Amino acid sequence: MSERKVILVTGGSGLVGQGIKAVIEKEEKRSDEEWIFTSSKDADLTDKESTKAMFDKYKPTHVIHLAAMVGGLFKNLKYNLDFFRMNMTINDNVLCTSYETGVKKVVSCLSTCIFPDDTTYPIDEEMVHNGPPHSSNFGYAYAKRMIDVQNKAYHQQHGCHFTSVIPTNVYGPHDNFCIEDGHVLPGLMHKVYKAQKDNSEFVIWGTGSPLRQFIYSLDLGRLFVWVMREYPEIDPIILSVGEEDEVSIKDAAQMVIDGMDFTGPVVHDTSKADGQFKKTASNVKLRKYLPDFKFTPMKDAVRETCQWFKANYETARK
Repeated sequence: MSERKVILVTGGSGLVGQGIKAVIEKEEKRSDEEWIFTSSKDADLTDKESTKAMFDKYKPTHVIHLAAMVGGLFKNLKYNLDFFRMNMTINDNVLCTSYETGVKKVVSCLSTCIFPDDTTYPIDEEMVHNGPPHSSNFGYAYAKRMIDVQNKAYHQQHGCHFTSVIPTNVYGPHDNFCIEDGHVLPGLMHKVYKAQKDNSEFVIWGTGSPLRQFIYSLDLGRLFVWVMREYPEIDPIILSVGEEDEVSIKDAAQMVIDGMDFTGPVVHDTSKADGQFKKTASNVKLRKYLPDFKFTPMKDAVRETCQWFKANYETARK
């Protein structure tokens, strides 16, 4: 009999947490594991005592740490200090409490925005600390980078198995579909939905030329479960489709148009900035571990997400 695991997921009600939950419920359930998905209703992770009380209640043996203060470009620009302080506090409380309560493994979620702004491509795991991040969200980026620093320090000083993953652009059911403050794919889905409803044109901001790697939340969920169960390293691992699967925003928008069955006019507002042209990440390390992992074809995953959004429009985050 293997020892029973209690796996606590912070930020479990969000996009990635719900992706993990769907995977566990549909295909990855094990009798020796209990999965607990928590949200801000369960604890104030900026408060050490509240964090400790949640750990005392559930007694986790393993933790997937997703909870964070997040926001779009303009929110980051305005509140870089708040992003830094709140995320530093949340991360410190979760990792410290995990150490103090004897948690055997912690997997934290980072972001590709932590990488240096001035860099070469493709980005890999060795380049996280090679230079300053983009100035627009340096508070969030540095706070996330410090998880990697803490993981190494907890391992060096106490032998803890604390590690982290770096996903590329995640999308899927339970995303934030806010047009102004959400990420590109869910924002496009909401705009198409409105254009359909209002019988108006669908406006894509910018030229559509920037390139991005997108990962479906259910694929990311499968990879998170593998990292929790199998990944042996303290150093982070990038979770992403390959460089060859990078797509332009224009092509991604066309997938949304098809996925939403939109037949109206489409225009590009080129007065809007394109943003960073590319931030290509390498998945060579992931492929060394999982050479046969199959990612969901993006067209299929985008259609599934579009259909979920239409079916859950009234309750979806937007």
